[in-house]
Amino acid sequence: MRILLTNDDGIYAPGLRALRKELQKIGTVSVVAPASEQSATGHSVTLNNPIVVQEINDDNMNRIGWAVEGRPADCVKLAVRELLGFQPDIIVSGLNAGSNAGINVIYSGTVAAAVEGAFFGITSIACSLEYTKARPLDFNMGAELARKVVEQILDKKPAPGSLYNVNIPSLENGPVLGVKVAPQNVSTYEERFDKRIDPRGRTYFWIGADFTCPEPTPETDTAILKERYITITPLQYNLTEHTRLEEMYSWNWKI
Repeated sequence: MRILLTNDDGIYAPGLRALRKELQKIGTVSVVAPASEQSATGHSVTLNNPIVVQEINDDNMNRIGWAVEGRPADCVKLAVRELLGFQPDIIVSGLNAGSNAGINVIYSGTVAAAVEGAFFGITSIACSLEYTKARPLDFNMGAELARKVVEQILDKKPAPGSLYNVNIPSLENGPVLGVKVAPQNVSTYEERFDKRIDPRGRTYFWIGADFTCPEPTPETDTAILKERYITITPLQYNLTEHTRLEEMYSWNWKI
């Protein structure tokens, strides 16, 4: 099996390194990932600047893959169209430092890379590890759990272009209790901004690092993640609201 591994934390991120090691147990892994962190860049792509690509080797001078001076979606585009020379059987994005549940799916570069893979008709899986404390994360355990979920998804022989979002609960809060399929939570997250004044008297803001969802809808990914279950959510990128579409066909449009 030929696996494309990418992320939004950057090619040197420990989560990617740990997941690469685990995925090598089930296939040949090629890495095409951003040269620097691209968290919360969503599905943006690079249009007005050249995209510099550099091959990256490990300490033994074995090629890991390519570092891309661009966004996660850029990485998948270049991997499939230019760099690999073949279409991968599966694309895995992660292992992200921090969950990508609920409405964070919209902002996530990790999920965007998986969505881009689905555009190409390739089964794509975004994998993220929640954290609740400012401490080193157990990426090795998180990557092992992610690999086990990936294997089970592949065992079901998903249709080409299938898209999944996997979130692993914080490992600091106790053992993982199991795996549950869950819909995406759409409840509002709390966000805080730190207002400051620069030396020239101008106002600026730092967005806080704490994104919490105080009242997640029960039985959704955000709620179940808090119960220490791995969540799997099948996603789609067709944003058409079909119920409203049918209604709007009957409107008497004029010009």
